Amino acid sequence: MASKTRNLGDVLQEFSQHRRVMQEELQKIIIGQEKVIEQIFAAIFTRGHCLLEGVPGLAKTLMVSTIARILDIRFHRIQFTPDLMPSDITGTNVLDEDPSGKREFRFVEGPVFANILLADEINRTPPKTQAALLQAMQEREVTVGQTTYQLPEPFFTIATQNPIEQEGTYPLPEAQLDRFMFNVKIDYPTADEEERILTATTRQDQPEVRKVLSGRAILNIQKLVNSVAVSEYIVKYVAKLVRSTRPVDPESPEFVRELVEWGAGPRAGQFLIQGGKALAAMEGRFSVALADVQKIAVPVLRHRISTNFQAQAEGYTTERIIDRIVEEVPTPEIPKFEN
Repeated sequence: MASKTRNLGDVLQEFSQHRRVMQEELQKIIIGQEKVIEQIFAAIFTRGHCLLEGVPGLAKTLMVSTIARILDIRFHRIQFTPDLMPSDITGTNVLDEDPSGKREFRFVEGPVFANILLADEINRTPPKTQAALLQAMQEREVTVGQTTYQLPEPFFTIATQNPIEQEGTYPLPEAQLDRFMFNVKIDYPTADEEERILTATTRQDQPEVRKVLSGRAILNIQKLVNSVAVSEYIVKYVAKLVRSTRPVDPESPEFVRELVEWGAGPRAGQFLIQGGKALAAMEGRFSVALADVQKIAVPVLRHRISTNFQAQAEGYTTERIIDRIVEEVPTPEIPKFEN
């Protein structure tokens, strides 16, 4: 993406420009949803996975497929159904016979062998099929029989689920939820955005989007984002923020001990730092700021905190608890150096 003679500032500015072009291309098709787009980009540039939640008709699938169109990489979509089997995702061994009559097994790749995998309505398939993605999401590999196959790089999963339909659905187990970097909730558009959507989608001519980044460029960007600096001050704040979500922690706020059943694990802190790096890099900055961490606290933590009955009775949502934690947890003091 850049020669070794160029400094980090130039590379970050070039990446920031690429990100702006990606957003411009995406918004030819997707109107509004700037925060959602930013979070998906942050996950892509840090090798993360996203879980999109929203009622039907909010263009979740269209958003992901359009992102795949502006990236020059392999895209596969799986429509999850109750009768979907694990081998329908990972692939399977088939018995082939050559003209001489010799038989041997040949592995046929499943749709998981892609750069972007869209797991559409992931909560409509039983847990054993949902679990087929666990190894792919964590280790970027698939084991079929006694053989392990590496997935192509880059690889990220974007799953969608409908939060309002409960009949015939299978909630994702906590272990799999924790593999998703962000739980992104897509809200209804504003009145102005809805009018623009109606105007744009009822025209005969549909805009074309152009490809912006190749797979190799994305891998280089992921390395670039990983090199963004994180101060000890930010690490201390992230650790304190995550530990404050746990009711068993003696330093957690009183309202957390009253309203939360269990809190976030260390992976939440890793994703807060990685997401902060992505936000900083997308704005062309060298280091993570406190505001970066606070900005992504809700999508990183909302699926890693479980509220108890008292919280539900008092109308406390997970998002409200996270906002209050961010508001009440003090920032670490920066040591002062004497002359």
